[in-house]
Amino acid sequence: MKQINFKPYNQGQSELFPSRLDEFIPENAPVRIVSQVVDELDLNDIVRSYKAGGCKGYHPRMLLKVLFYSYLSNVFSCRKMEQALTESIAYMWVSGKQFPKHSCINDFRSKRLKKHIHKLFSQVVYILQ
Repeated sequence: MKQINFKPYNQGQSELFPSRLDEFIPENAPVRIVSQVVDELDLNDIVRSYKAGGCKGYHPRMLLKVLFYSYLSNVFSCRKMEQALTESIAYMWVSGKQFPKHSCINDFRSKRLKKHIHKLFSQVVYILQ
């Protein structure tokens, strides 16, 4: 009788993903383009809107990458963004394996980003030209 040969399967392994998630993100993936564009944006006005002290917050650049990638992926609900951050390798990569809650994403979008979105949009258009 012929022996069946399977690849090893173990859900209890100590690390489910390799230490570098970008190994799973193709070079031409939209999430990489979003990340590159947001890395070029001037976020000084947004950063200055934060007050010193208190608990450490999530970096606005990371939150902006999550929002822009979500919008590009037709995800507009903060709850769905929160879920994607724990289920999607692309989201895990773009967030640096940080998992902000939906309320944090919503606060950033409605309180911090609202005043600066037009300037950011202009910068994105300029970069893409």
